[in-house]
Amino acid sequence: MLDVKWIRENSAEFDAKLKMRGLEPLSPKVLEIDDERRAHLAALQEAQAKRNAASKEIGKAKASGDEAAAQAAIDEVAKIKSFIQSGEDTEREINQRLEALLSTIPNLPHDDVPVGADEDANELVRTVGEVPSFEFEPKEHFEIGESLGLMDFEVAAKMSGSRFVLLSGALARLERALTQFMLDLQTGEHGYTEVSPPMLVKDNALYGTGQLPKFEEDLFKTTTEHYLIPTAEVPLTNIVADCTIEESYLPRRYTAFTPCFRSEAGSAGRDTRGMIRQHQFLKVEMVSITSPEQSEAELERMTGCAEEVLKRLGLSYRVMKLCTGDMGFGARRTYDIEVWLPGQNCYREISSCSVCGDFQARRMNARYRPEGAKHLKFVHTLNGSGLAVGRTLVAVLENYQQADGSVIIPEVLRPYVGGKERIAPLNA
Repeated sequence: MLDVKWIRENSAEFDAKLKMRGLEPLSPKVLEIDDERRAHLAALQEAQAKRNAASKEIGKAKASGDEAAAQAAIDEVAKIKSFIQSGEDTEREINQRLEALLSTIPNLPHDDVPVGADEDANELVRTVGEVPSFEFEPKEHFEIGESLGLMDFEVAAKMSGSRFVLLSGALARLERALTQFMLDLQTGEHGYTEVSPPMLVKDNALYGTGQLPKFEEDLFKTTTEHYLIPTAEVPLTNIVADCTIEESYLPRRYTAFTPCFRSEAGSAGRDTRGMIRQHQFLKVEMVSITSPEQSEAELERMTGCAEEVLKRLGLSYRVMKLCTGDMGFGARRTYDIEVWLPGQNCYREISSCSVCGDFQARRMNARYRPEGAKHLKFVHTLNGSGLAVGRTLVAVLENYQQADGSVIIPEVLRPYVGGKERIAPLNA
């Protein structure tokens, strides 16, 4: 959420940043409600001053024996009290309208974010690794998995419908190996603290990270007023909700492996085959909580932590800086990491790392105490995938496929699969 005071003092910049995102100016609407709020607060303060003055007159009148003056003052106090009570209800209503508007306004992009409507305007930052060549026509991951006899979409559909998969045997173990490898790397070498968070959260947690109210249709809601998490970003970031942190405690870095659940409401007809876009998927998430001075450098660091997974797996990838039209609701700047998929003959997103500034912190009331300062400040938050496990499995299958239908297991994963070097078709 954005700061109303900042919007008032920087209304032209606010509207210009919204224009970068393809939105109409909103400062007039925000300031109109804020003006109403300010005027109403001034009226309440004036009424409270009058009540205090009238209360004093009651005592003076009674002390002098003037019962008529005392009763008039009492009537005046009662009238003012009634106005104040109804005015407090009005204040709450105005504040709710202002918050409802602010909660739907996206974060403002950093100055160096490219302006554009969609992914065509994204900016290439770097390409890493050589795209592999094959002496045969490379297959897509679902063709490989089904021919191995270890990836079944039909059985999953009988249980759950479309956009689910059942992995078994060596592929299920390879998926688990990827998860363990990613967690070991992020905790053992990159300094992230592993967390096992709840996977059911209340609406306030999703509001804090920006999924609610704007993206409710993408969420799975239970009958107990809980939501299944769309990403571990939600519980990890909410660790600091309503907290005041000492500056010496920053930065804090958390990681978690969880299932993630998304309805994919806006993706009808996209990636309907395979594991690229599913209702349930596994992900290792990274979240950082920093001071404002640390956050930009932390984004570069976090992106590098995600890249290291692909480097050690020997996978070719590229890093893209997202344009304003492709960037997420809560982000100021985002890097997407896209891995090469030979079966699709293109790069596909496997990680997204974003800095949110104090956008989420304001929604969650997450602050820190700067050393030597009297006033508290809002923390900055960052999140990124380290990585999406299912898409990493897809990349391994497609990049390490062999002409005989087998798949070579990357060397770095072999300790996690009992030293096994290859997955062969069941009938081989």
